[in-house]
Amino acid sequence: MYKLILVDDEQDVREGLLEQIDWKAHGFEVIATAENGREACELVEKHQPDVIVTDIQMPFMDGLQLAEWVRLHAPTAKIIILTGFDEFEYAQRAIKLHIDEYVLKPFSAGELVDVLLKVKSRIESEIADKENLQVLQDHYKRSLPLLRELFLISLISRRLPQTEIAEKSRLYDLDLSGEGYMAAAISIDRLHGNHWSGPADSSNGISLHSSGNRQLQLFAVLNIAEEIMGRKGSGLVFMHQDHIVLLSVRRSEESEQFTRNVLNGLDEIRVSVEKYLKLTVTIGAGTEFREAENTYISYESACGALNYRFVLGNNRIILIDDVESGRADLLRFDDLKEQALIRTLKVGTSAELAELMDSLFTDLGPAAVSVQDYQVYLLEILTVILKVTREAGIGIESVFGAASNPVAEVYRLNNLPEVKQWFTYACNTLIRLISSRRETGYSKLVEEAKAFMREHFSDSDLSIAKVCSHLHISAGYFSSIFKKEMKMTFVGYLMQLRMEEAKELLRATDLKAFEIAEKTGFSDSNYFSYCFRKTFNITPKEYRNSSRGG
Repeated sequence: MYKLILVDDEQDVREGLLEQIDWKAHGFEVIATAENGREACELVEKHQPDVIVTDIQMPFMDGLQLAEWVRLHAPTAKIIILTGFDEFEYAQRAIKLHIDEYVLKPFSAGELVDVLLKVKSRIESEIADKENLQVLQDHYKRSLPLLRELFLISLISRRLPQTEIAEKSRLYDLDLSGEGYMAAAISIDRLHGNHWSGPADSSNGISLHSSGNRQLQLFAVLNIAEEIMGRKGSGLVFMHQDHIVLLSVRRSEESEQFTRNVLNGLDEIRVSVEKYLKLTVTIGAGTEFREAENTYISYESACGALNYRFVLGNNRIILIDDVESGRADLLRFDDLKEQALIRTLKVGTSAELAELMDSLFTDLGPAAVSVQDYQVYLLEILTVILKVTREAGIGIESVFGAASNPVAEVYRLNNLPEVKQWFTYACNTLIRLISSRRETGYSKLVEEAKAFMREHFSDSDLSIAKVCSHLHISAGYFSSIFKKEMKMTFVGYLMQLRMEEAKELLRATDLKAFEIAEKTGFSDSNYFSYCFRKTFNITPKEYRNSSRGG
C-alpha cells in the first residue's frame, strides 16, 4: 500500500475524491489531506508519502511552490498536479520541477485513477529495478575489480579480522589461503628537480620517463608487474597511492625458498621496467608473516625498507630483514588503532568496545618481545584513554576511581586478562560519561534555541537557519537534535509559540487581528487567521468573544 497525501483548498473537492475513489482497492492509502501548500509541507515532513496529489491554485503556497519544496525535501515522492491552468508558463515550470503526472480540471474520478495507476506502475518498476537480482549481479560483476582492489588496500592498511578476510576472499574470488604472507612496494625512482631517473630513449627523443606523467608511469609499471606475477602465479598486484603493491602468498614451500622466489620475481620486474619503460624502480620487500591479518605490518615494513634507498641507492630490491633486525614486532599501536579507540570512546557502544579490545589484545599473545615492549604498548593505550578523558572535561577519578593512579595500576595487575578487563571497565565508564554529557549538551542547546525563538518569534523571517546561525551549528544537526528533545519539529514548535502568544493578546488586548498577526510573526493576516482556526478549531474573533464571556 502506497502512502498518499491529497492537497486542495476546496473541502468539497477533497471529500468528493475521498468518497468517489476506492483508494485501497487501487493500492493507495490517503494518510492525510491538506488545504494549502504550507500545511502540506508539514505533513510531507511528518509522513514521508510516496505520492502527493495537489491542486495548483491555493492560498499561502501554490501547488508548484509545494512541488519545488518537495523536490528538495522528499525527492523520491511522486507528484500529481490537478489544474485547470494549461498555459505555457505553468507547463514550463512543471517540466523543470519534474512533475510526474497532471490532470486537467474538470476531471472524473476515473481519470484520476488512471493517472494514479500509471504512477503506481512507475513506482513498482523502480522498486523492481532495485530488487532485480540479475541487475544486481551484473552491477556486482562490473564492480568486482574495484571491490577486490579496495579490499586488498584495506588488507595492507589495517588489521582485518580473519573472519572478514576469509569472507571477502570468497566473495571476491581471491585465494588468500596459505602458510605465509609477504608484501612488497614498488616505487618509481626520481632524480633531483623532480625528474624521473632512468636512461633516455634515444631512438626518437620521446620516452615514458621524460613525459612527466606520473600516473601513466605507475600504470605502465603495474602492467609489467601483473604480467610477470600472473605468469609465475605467485601473487596479487594492485596500486595504492604512489606505490605498486605486490602481495605474495606462501602455499607449501619452505619459508626461505618462498622468499627467494619472491625476490627473483621482484628482480624480474625491476629489470623489465628498466628495459621496456626506460625507468628505474626501487622495491621494498617486507617481513613474512604467518597470519593474513598481519599483512598490513608486512606492508609497513616494505615501505620502511624503501627508506633505506637514501643510503643504499636506487634501482635495487631492499629486503627489510637484511637492513633491520627482522624481529616480528607485532606490538604496534599505530594511528589506525589509536583512531579506532578514540572513535569508540567518543561515539561507540559497549559491543563495539568489546570487539575493539579483543582486537587490541589479540596482539599480546606469545611473541618474541620483551616485557618492556608489552608495557609500552599498554601505556600507549592508556595515554589515549587519558587524553580523551581530559578533552571531554572529565576528571580522571571519575573513570579510574578516586584513589587510583592508572599508570601505576597497569604495573600492579597480575596478567593480561586482568589488564584487558581493567581497560574495558574504564573505557565503558568513560563512554557512559561522555554520552551523558552529550545528552546534557543537547538539552542545553535546545534550551538556548527555545529562548532565542521566544525572544524573536514576532520576526516573520525567523527560520531554522537564523536560529542555527545564532547557535553556530548546522541546520541538519540542529533539526535532528530539536526533534529528538522536543518530540516535534522546529516549525511545529514555532507555530505553537506564536499561537499561544496570539491567544494571550486576544484575551488581554483590543488589538485588531492584523496587528496581532504582525506581533506574532505573520506577514499575512489571512494566513494567521487560517492557522489559528486550524490549531484551535475556532476563529480569532470567536476566541476573543468566548474568553471575555461574550
